[in-house]
Amino acid sequence: MNIVVHEDKKIFHLYNEKISYIMAVLPSGQMGQLYFGKRIHDREDFRYMLQFAYRPAGSSYFKGQLEYSLEHIRQEYPCYGMTDYRQPAVEVLQQNGSRISDFQYQGYEIMDGKPALDGLPATYTEEKEEAKTIKIILKDDLIKLKLELFYTIFREGGIIARSTKFTLEGTETVQLETAMSMSIDLPDADYEWIQLSGAWSRERYIKTRKLCQGIQSVGSLRGQSSHHHNPFVVLKRPTADERQGEVIGFSLIYSGNYLIQAEVDTYDTVRIMLGLHKEEFSWHLDPGESFQTPEAVMVYSDEGLGGMSRTFHRLYQKRLARGYWRDRPRPILLNNWEATYFNFTEEKLLTIAKKAKECGVELFVLDDGWFGARSDDTAGLGDWVANRERLPEGIKGISEKVEALGMKFGLWFEPEMVNEDSDLYRAHPDWILETPNRHRSHGRNQLVLDFSREEVVDAIYEMMAKILSESKVSYIKWDMNRSITECYSNAFPPYRQGEVFHRYILGVYSLYERLTQQFPEVLFESCASGGGRFDPGMLYYAPQCWTSDDSDGIERLKIQYGTSMCYPISSMGSHVSVTPNHQVFRNTPLHTRANVAYFGTFGYELDLAQLTPEEQEEVKKQIVFMKKYRQVFQFGTFYRLLSPFENNVTAWMVVSENQKTAIVGWYRVLNGVNLPFSRLKLEGLGADICYYNNQDNRHYYGDELMYAGMIIDDPMAGQAEYEKTLGDFNSKLYVLEAE
Repeated sequence: MNIVVHEDKKIFHLYNEKISYIMAVLPSGQMGQLYFGKRIHDREDFRYMLQFAYRPAGSSYFKGQLEYSLEHIRQEYPCYGMTDYRQPAVEVLQQNGSRISDFQYQGYEIMDGKPALDGLPATYTEEKEEAKTIKIILKDDLIKLKLELFYTIFREGGIIARSTKFTLEGTETVQLETAMSMSIDLPDADYEWIQLSGAWSRERYIKTRKLCQGIQSVGSLRGQSSHHHNPFVVLKRPTADERQGEVIGFSLIYSGNYLIQAEVDTYDTVRIMLGLHKEEFSWHLDPGESFQTPEAVMVYSDEGLGGMSRTFHRLYQKRLARGYWRDRPRPILLNNWEATYFNFTEEKLLTIAKKAKECGVELFVLDDGWFGARSDDTAGLGDWVANRERLPEGIKGISEKVEALGMKFGLWFEPEMVNEDSDLYRAHPDWILETPNRHRSHGRNQLVLDFSREEVVDAIYEMMAKILSESKVSYIKWDMNRSITECYSNAFPPYRQGEVFHRYILGVYSLYERLTQQFPEVLFESCASGGGRFDPGMLYYAPQCWTSDDSDGIERLKIQYGTSMCYPISSMGSHVSVTPNHQVFRNTPLHTRANVAYFGTFGYELDLAQLTPEEQEEVKKQIVFMKKYRQVFQFGTFYRLLSPFENNVTAWMVVSENQKTAIVGWYRVLNGVNLPFSRLKLEGLGADICYYNNQDNRHYYGDELMYAGMIIDDPMAGQAEYEKTLGDFNSKLYVLEAE
C-alpha cells in the first residue's frame, strides 16, 4: 500500500496489491482521471493516458487549442460550463447569480490512516498502517472557495474511500447547490449496471441492464435511503459473473436523500457520481464556514461479483460497524409484534417470554405499544413513558422480570416521529416538519419531528436515556415508519431551507452517537418499516438492521440474496415467523423458515406456545444448532451459488475463517417430478481439507466439492416415495466439518 507523487509531472498513484488509482493535474489546472483498476507498475509518467483530439461542435478551454476541451477529458471532480457540458459534481451559486466555478490545483497532503468525518458515519482504521489518505487541495480563486478531495486506499482489498470538503475563505457568501461525494470518469461504457430496487416487503431485488448513452440513475427524495432504491450500484463487464470478471461497486455511506448517476456521453465515456441528491439541496456558506459531504466507497474486483461483495462485507463488518457488538455473535431473540401486535398485557408478555426461555431464546423484545396512550397507531408516539395500565411497574419492572427468567430484555422505539394525539405534540406543535400555510400530509397517522433542531433531538434523547438508565434494556429496535413530506423547518431562515433534509439526517446521527456512546453495550438494530433505511450510514451506529417487514422464508431468499451484494450477513435481521405468513399468507415449512433465517442474526417473530409440541421441539433444536454455528453464520465468508432471480433453486454458503466448517443452504421454491440429478459447486473450501457431510455421512475433499460439485440428495430426482416434507418450499442445510 502506497501513495506515490511524481512531483514534476504532478501525477498521483495510489496502489496496493489489488488496485491502482491514478490521477494528474491537467494543463488547465483541474484534476484529471487517468486509471482505476487492477494494480499496474508505477512509472514516472502516465500522461500518455490523457488523450486529446479536436471534435467539432465542442469548445476549447485555451484559445487556439481546439483539441483541448474539458468535455472530452476524464476528470476527478468536474464543473459545468467551462467547456464541459456534462453533469457536474459541484455547482456554486454566487452573489452575482453565476453558477460557473473553476477549481484549480493548489497542493496535496498525505497522511497515515484515515481522518474521521465530523458528524458523519464513515469507514475508519484502528491502526495507521491499515490505510493511507491523500488530500488534494483545489481552489476557486475568484470566490475564494477551497475544495479538498479526500482519497483513502486501504492496505487490503480493492477499496478507495472518497469524500469532499468545501471551506469558504472569501468575504462573500455562496450557496452550494450540488456537492457530490465523488465523481469518476471511466474510459469506456462496456458495462452492465446493477441496482438493488423494490418496495416495501420486496426490498433490494437485483435489477440489471446494459449501460447506454444518456443518464441512468437511482436515488431517493423521501428523506431516507428508502425501500425503493438502495445507495449501491455495480458496474460489471458483460462477461463477469459471481466468480470471475471485472466489477466495480459504488456505495454511499448515507441515510437520507441521495443520487447515484451514470452519464454515458456519445463517445462512450462513463461519468459516475455519488452523493447528496441535488434536488431539494442547497447549503449556505458564510465566510469561514465549511461543508463536508458523506463518504463514498468504490470497490474494484477482478474476481466477479462475489469478490466485490466479500470485500464490502469485510470492510463494512470490521471497519464501518463499531463498538461492543461489532465482533460478537448476536443473541437469539423473540419479538412479540406478530404474536400480539397492540393487544398485550404484562402477564401475556411474560407468558410468551417464559415459553421463549424454555425453548432457548436469549433476548425477549417488546415491540410497539408499550408507551403513552398507545393502543393503536393513531396516538402516543413521542411520549416515551411506559403505559402503566399495560405495564404496572413500567419498563423497569418488566425488564427485571424478563431478566429474572434468564433472558435479556429489548425495547422498540420510533424516536423520529410523533402523533398529533400525544402530550409531546400538544406541548410543542411547532416541533414537526411542515411547510407554513400548506396542506399537512400524514404517514401511518404520524408526523415527522424536526430533527434538524438540536432542542428536539435533546428532548428525545432525555426520554430515551432515562429509560435506559433506569431499566435493564440490552437491545433497542429503532424504527422509522414514514417518509418526509412538506420538508420545512421553522428554525431556519428561507435561504437555509435547502439544508433541512441533510440537517435532519445529521440530527438522527447525533442522537445515535449520543446513545451508543452512553450505553455502549446496548445492541441497536435499525429499522424503517423493515428495510426502508438499510444503508451503510446506519451500520456505523447499529451493526444490524431489520432486513424487511416481509418475514416469509421464500420471499426472504430474494431479499437477503440481493442485500448480500453489499452488506454482510451479520447486518441482516432475520426471523422465523408464523404461518400463514402475515405478509404473503404462505404456509412455508418450519425447517425452511429457519434454514433461511440462519443466514442472518436469527430470531423468532411469533408466540412459541401456539406451536404444536412437535414444532416446539423442532424450535429447540434450531436454537441449539444456531448457538453452535452462529459464529460461522455471522462472521464467516459468504458465497452466493444459485440466484433466486434466475432459478427455481437458490443456494448460498458460508465458510469459517479457518475453512474447517462450511454451511450450505439449498432452497427449492416449487416442487417438480422426476427431476434431473443435480450437483452444486461449492466455493471457499480448503482444497486439501477432508470434510464430513452431515447429510450423507460421507467424507469429501474440498477440491471435489468445489470442482466436481456436491451431490444434492434430491428425492424428486426419480420416482419419489410419499413424504410430507417433500412439497413446495423445501430446503436442506448441509454442514461440512473438517475431519
